[in-house]
Amino acid sequence: MLNELQNQLEKFFKVDKIVINIINEIEKNLLPKFDAIEEIKTYNQFKVLHAMQNCKLGSGDFGWNTGYGYGDVGREKVERIYADIFKAESALVRPSIASGTHAISLVFSGILRPGDELLYITGSPYDTMQKVIGIKGNEPGNLREFKIGYNQVDLVNGHIDIENTLKQINHNTKIVAIQRSTGYSDRNAISITEMKYAISEIKKTNPEILLFIDNCYGEFTQTKEPIEIGADIVAGSLIKNPGGGIAVSGGYIVGDKRYIDTIANRLTAPGLGKDCGLTFGTNRNTLQGLFYAPYVVAEALKGAILMGEVYHKLGFETTPSINDERNDIVQAIKFDDPKKVIEFCKGIQESGAVDSYVTPEAWDMPGYENKVIMASAGFIEGSSIEISADAPLREPYYVYYQGGTNYAQCKLAVIKTVDNLYKKNLIDINKVQVR
Repeated sequence: MLNELQNQLEKFFKVDKIVINIINEIEKNLLPKFDAIEEIKTYNQFKVLHAMQNCKLGSGDFGWNTGYGYGDVGREKVERIYADIFKAESALVRPSIASGTHAISLVFSGILRPGDELLYITGSPYDTMQKVIGIKGNEPGNLREFKIGYNQVDLVNGHIDIENTLKQINHNTKIVAIQRSTGYSDRNAISITEMKYAISEIKKTNPEILLFIDNCYGEFTQTKEPIEIGADIVAGSLIKNPGGGIAVSGGYIVGDKRYIDTIANRLTAPGLGKDCGLTFGTNRNTLQGLFYAPYVVAEALKGAILMGEVYHKLGFETTPSINDERNDIVQAIKFDDPKKVIEFCKGIQESGAVDSYVTPEAWDMPGYENKVIMASAGFIEGSSIEISADAPLREPYYVYYQGGTNYAQCKLAVIKTVDNLYKKNLIDINKVQVR
């Protein structure tokens, strides 16, 4: 069977035998890591199943109405299920939330008022959020335009600096924000354990402050979600982990009902809140994606582990490393060379089912300071739970790989990227040592 698979890879995907053999050998040593991921997957799958049963999800919930969307029982069921899974009082889950950045922006603009301060304690936030806040650019409608203050506490050796955080909190600080995922940085994702400690220490002396978690890329990577360890508000994107590669658009926000109601007024209008807004027939896809999400996230995690370990063996700096706990689906690789980044992204694109023949090129993506090259070969445009990679073309030339709805495709992505680099003489594959 192994010979048949190898012949298939060589015949269909034109990859070199030496590349296949080395990756197969590395993969054998990773099976215990995969077993641990399977346990988390099973736990989360039971959690999702229980929520859908507990909320009495029925086939009638997949319908939708028109106009204002009043009385949309399917929309209400989606939000009850999300609240149940994330252990929150309330949820706002809508296809009209365009992205994770939009969901987070709604949280901040819905709750913060002139004179309030937003404090990020995981260093500078993701590129698109910098423009929302007003750190960079001068986009109309950013938080600073509305006289909302901003401060940040940088990480120390990749960890939250609690001592400095407590010093920076002042009488204007209303929201303390934690970005769980790495973003375009060289750090690990923030663990549930570290978040729990940070939240506990902040709440001891500042119980009135809201703790917000940007949960993008982190859902279902562990058995607990941030609300369970003390967070007040959590937000993310449906075309990342919880959409399972099936949700066609949208975002979610979960937390205390009073905050969700306030944020809903920002999404629609004061007085309308959660009571209106069409779902445009997306309820079935949203819930089916959520049902598959624990499995899909587990497959993506296994793919990220294989990708990270292979490139570590090739001599590149990788984050997380093989022994680090995984708290998001992102695997960062430091290439120090734009040519290697480009060839890597080509390999990701070539491993896709959709647009595999397209050559990705760097371009000026909205919300980013530098040109970004992005490989996205999924069924849903921009879906980063499907196999994808992106990299800002700036030193030290990190690429961020994530997603893959099944492990076989993830493995192909690893093989194709290595094969591209090997054939362009950008790596010395003979240096790889497999123990």
